[in-house]
Amino acid sequence: MKLDHLYQPYSSVRNTIFAKNGMVATSQPLAAQAGLSILRKGGNAIDAAIATAAALTVVEPTSNGIGGDAFALVWTNGKLHGLNGSGPAPKSISIDDIKARGYEKMPKYGVIPITVPGAPAAWVELSKKFGKLPLQDVLQPAIRYAEDGYPLTPILGKNWMETYKRFKEIFKGEEYQPWFDTFAPNGNAPLIGDIWRSPGHAATLQSIAETDGESFYRGELAEKIADYIQKYDGFLSKEDLADFKAEWVEPISTHYRGYDVWEIPPNGQGLVALMALNIARGFDFTEKETVETYHKQIEAMKLAFTDGKAFITDQRHMKLTTEHLLSEEYARTRRELIEDMALVPDPYKPPSGGTVYLAAADGEGNMVSFIQSNYMGFGSGIVIPGTGIALQNRGHDFSLDPEHSNALQPGKKTYHTIIPGFLTKDNQAVGPFGVMGGYMQPQGHFQVVMNTVDFHLNPQAALDAPRWQWIEGKKVVVEANFPNHLVQALIRLGHQIEIAPDTGGFGRGQIIWRNPETGVLMGGTESRTDGSIAAW
Repeated sequence: MKLDHLYQPYSSVRNTIFAKNGMVATSQPLAAQAGLSILRKGGNAIDAAIATAAALTVVEPTSNGIGGDAFALVWTNGKLHGLNGSGPAPKSISIDDIKARGYEKMPKYGVIPITVPGAPAAWVELSKKFGKLPLQDVLQPAIRYAEDGYPLTPILGKNWMETYKRFKEIFKGEEYQPWFDTFAPNGNAPLIGDIWRSPGHAATLQSIAETDGESFYRGELAEKIADYIQKYDGFLSKEDLADFKAEWVEPISTHYRGYDVWEIPPNGQGLVALMALNIARGFDFTEKETVETYHKQIEAMKLAFTDGKAFITDQRHMKLTTEHLLSEEYARTRRELIEDMALVPDPYKPPSGGTVYLAAADGEGNMVSFIQSNYMGFGSGIVIPGTGIALQNRGHDFSLDPEHSNALQPGKKTYHTIIPGFLTKDNQAVGPFGVMGGYMQPQGHFQVVMNTVDFHLNPQAALDAPRWQWIEGKKVVVEANFPNHLVQALIRLGHQIEIAPDTGGFGRGQIIWRNPETGVLMGGTESRTDGSIAAW
């Protein structure tokens, strides 16, 4: 891979970071350092990823928590492994129950949209299968940050305050008070530079470490979670928690101009990125900053995303197979719709018949692409008193239309936004990449891969490039530094372009590439947030 590491066409002044022995890239400096400390203690990339993920629940609670889900792609011993750490809907829930409570769609907040949290189980599975150090050692940095506290970084503080103001307006029930007790002590959210600590969070992490997650799913913590949710007429039960196990899965991929791009299979939306790449593969892209390039990229993504939203769900309930959606037949059919003007896509009609992200690497060649989330920032707004466990609202994505692919069902996993990515070439690891941020994620993956493969941008430049995001119909939002002449040209092609006032909605990415000949690691981190790379 030939990359010019002095070529910086964008406003960021960051350069690619190089190292040999290990690297951790994520959206919060203290979390990256937590992972690096584990590498220095003799842990491998898998241990470092777990340590970083656990630390992120403490030092970036605005995006993830112990009560969220997680996914991972792990490269070790020349093979890529996939882990699905997303939890299902409770067994006692149903569409009729939700509608009987007066809802026409799944609510965003409260006890109803809470699904089984999968993140702690994912940490345990990764540690048992591939880790070198005991889980108790690996979680210690996170425990220390929770006990001793840490100062808020700028983007973290901004997001925390915005959420506090919103929650203060909309949360009136007593079930939300533990959120304020935990994340707005003394009656207000902490400010940038303020010290925040959470002893309950520390105790929970210590319990998970000492019991290999048993306390969270079948012990004291499980009892506290279920009792609190049942108290407020929620659905999640001790049985739901006890029956959960993170699932090892076969990653899915597509071949794109000499590289293999890998994602987790559904229920994750990584399939959307692969579908878009397959559509784009039929075009020749010679220059990045042209209206033709952006037009075709946007059209490919809107077609793939429309179909993803129509068909992706728990793989056991999909109406179309992943294989068909990755087929050249599908890609060709959708590609033929792309013409000179912007289109409003309809879902694909099949033929008759048949988001916090981190990357970690060590000097031995192990590499991890890991993502976890509470969904919608802090999640459901429900925090289990005294534990620091903020529970996700992932169930909000379920449809209450019984005919929809992603219709709510007991024990079913919903369409999931968080996706880790990985790149290989000639059966060797190039490395992990990801762009978190709701429905921006597959769009970010698509843009980062094309920036790297088609336009030969180094990891930092591939992340710094101005991003666009298809919203719906012909509506596309672009960053403020997106070239104005291209905005005007896209409008003339029928795109409805909006310029975003800030970068908050365009995802937060990390990349680590590895030189297969020298073992040198090269990393890029997100300039849109408090991104950091720790390396040695």
